This record gives sequence, structure tokens and C-alpha cells, in this order.
Amino acid sequence: MKNTYSKILELADKYRDYTARNLSELVKIKSLSKDEALVQQELKKQMEEAGFDEVKIDGLGNVIGRIGNGKRILAMDGHIDTVDLGDLSQWDFDPLGGEIKDGFVRGRGSVDQEGGPAAFVTSGRILKELGFDKDLTLLFVGSVMEEDCDGLCWKYIIEEDGIKPDLVISTEPTNLNIYRGHRGRMEIEVEFHGVSAHGAAPERGVNAIYKASRTALEIEKLNENLAYDEFLGKGSVTISEFVSGSPSLCAVADYARIHLDRRLTWGETKEIAVQQIKELVKGTDPSVKVLDYKEKAYTGLEYGMEKYYPTWKLPEDHVAVRKAVDAYNNLFGKSPKIDKWTFSTNGVTINGVYGIPVIGFGPGNEELAHAPNEKVPIDDLVVASAFYAAYAWGY
Repeated sequence: MKNTYSKILELADKYRDYTARNLSELVKIKSLSKDEALVQQELKKQMEEAGFDEVKIDGLGNVIGRIGNGKRILAMDGHIDTVDLGDLSQWDFDPLGGEIKDGFVRGRGSVDQEGGPAAFVTSGRILKELGFDKDLTLLFVGSVMEEDCDGLCWKYIIEEDGIKPDLVISTEPTNLNIYRGHRGRMEIEVEFHGVSAHGAAPERGVNAIYKASRTALEIEKLNENLAYDEFLGKGSVTISEFVSGSPSLCAVADYARIHLDRRLTWGETKEIAVQQIKELVKGTDPSVKVLDYKEKAYTGLEYGMEKYYPTWKLPEDHVAVRKAVDAYNNLFGKSPKIDKWTFSTNGVTINGVYGIPVIGFGPGNEELAHAPNEKVPIDDLVVASAFYAAYAWGY
């Protein structure tokens, strides 16, 4: 008699075309942050058709499907919003076509990251077909607004919905490796004020651009000397925007502002990062602040948080990581690669803020995230749907 893991693999392959078609339907719907209403209705329909016990949409617009009703809660998260299409001339195919061709589902969001939700819908169908009856609540979350504000959706789920899982599987793309963390990030704004004067007599004024420019050069030096972690790598800082203002193009600039993208490695905190910038600008009387995000979701609800996204990682011997390795071994008879994301995920809030263990396993190569010609192998979708079902079965 075939063991359960063999059955899971067999069913994942049986539903190969089903998973690809579901993803294709998601990709066809343009789903930018704050505009996910139509794609969420499609995802909700797919969960219902797969036989989930309950499917609902919360006040922020997250779709939450449920299987089981046990004391422990295992959640799977996949954000359903995508970035915009970019320069269409760089695409070799229609980014909203959802075309299934040559073993791939092609289009925006196929990798980042609607492939994860398409795969976990199939995993739910597999578990229902196998008669899943463990003392466990499985939640399948199609989350919103991640591209605009990582983890805002999970702040709402935990604080407003009152749901705090014991473990979350992030389905962001991992190239079918097991990921256990990534650097954090934050957005810092530094404003400089000067004194305007006629451009014919600049010595009468104080040029805010010069103040900001000197600081910019010091920030470039700071980047070379930030903390390093053996697993996550080095912290970094870069100026991503420089804005200035003056009464006229024939006047000394009395205002300048720089926007910093600060990536945080292990041990670096918001307080450390802000203090480093304050030290650089001593004597120039600028304002240094961490920015906030507050926007309306597609539901009409206004919600927000500070744009500080803490660093997180799990130890390699953490039980959540060990169970991921076991699930992979049971399915494929070999050990997986354990690694980290380069970019940021909802893990910054789930684990970084609330301390809930997170492991990552997702279809697709993260190098294709936000890139033209985004596409995901259907084989990856099959493996991912099997893995999610296997992890739940052995949890």
C-alpha cells in the first residue's frame, strides 16, 4: 500500500493542469496593491471549489480559507497583489495573458507571488481528498498590500482578526529551497533647510542642497562599514530619492530632502539605524524620521503602520525548519537546500514583530520578481502543492 507521501505526490501531479489553470486565472487579473478586489474574489472562488471548510474576506481584504478546526493553527501565506507591468516593450508576451506554454505559466505575479496561493489551494484539495482530520486548523491566507507595505496585512490579521498562528509557511518564491529568514528594512527621511537668496549672490544664502550633498557622501561611506551577519549578510543603506526646492531656478535652494532605503542585518535595530544618521548630520540641524504608511485598502478601510520592518531568522535547528526538511525528505528522498531571501516578505511582521515562527517554501525563482518576462515552471507548482500538503500532514 502506498504511503501518504506517495499519495500526496501522486495527487499533486494529477492536479498539475488544475493548478496551472488556477494560477493562469489569477495572473489575468491586474492586482496592484489597494486594488485586489477582483483577484481576491477569484481566489475565494478557487478555495470554495477546492472544498475548503470556510472561506471569508476580512476587513482589510485578505482572503482566509480554513480546513480543520483544531487547537493548533498552521497558516500558509501568499500575497496576492503585484507590482505594475513596467515597460511593455521589454516583455516577450502579454504580462496579463496568463499563458500556459512550454511548461510555464507566464505573466506578472506568476512568481511574485500568485504561484504560491495557486499551489496552496491545490494542497488544500489534496488534504481534503485524503480525509485530513488532524487536530489542527489550517489557514490559507491570500494577503493584500504587501508590495506597498510588507506585513501590514498580518498586523491586521493578528491584531484585528485576532488570529495568531503557531507557525506560518510563506509561499514567496524560494526556487523550491527552504528559507528561514532575511534582512529587515526601513525607510528614513532626512530634511535639510537653508536660507534662500538670489542666485546672483549665493553667498547671502545657505544652500540646503550642499548640506544634503555632504551628508549623501557620508552615507555612502557609512554603507561600507555596516554590520555583517554570517547568514544574512551585511546591512546596507542607499539614497533612493533626492528632492530639493527653491523659490526660483535663479535662487539658492532653501530645502532638500533625501530618502534612505536601509536594509538591516541581524542585530541592527531601528534605534541603531536612526542614531547612525543623526551622528552623520550633527551640526546641520536636519530632521531625521522613520516614515509611516497609511492608505485605504480596496475595502475602503484606512490602515497603516510605521515603515520599519524588523530583521528575522530562525535557527537552522528550529523545529519548524526541521519539520520542513522532514516533509521534503519524505516526499523526494533527499535533503533540501536551506537559505534566505534577498528581498523582504511578510515575515518581517509575522516573526520580526510578533515572534511567530516562519519558514519559506515557494515556486519560482526570486530573480524574476518584479522583472519582465516573469514566468513560473508548472513543475514548481506541483512540488510546492505537494510540500504544503506534506508539511500539514506531518505537523
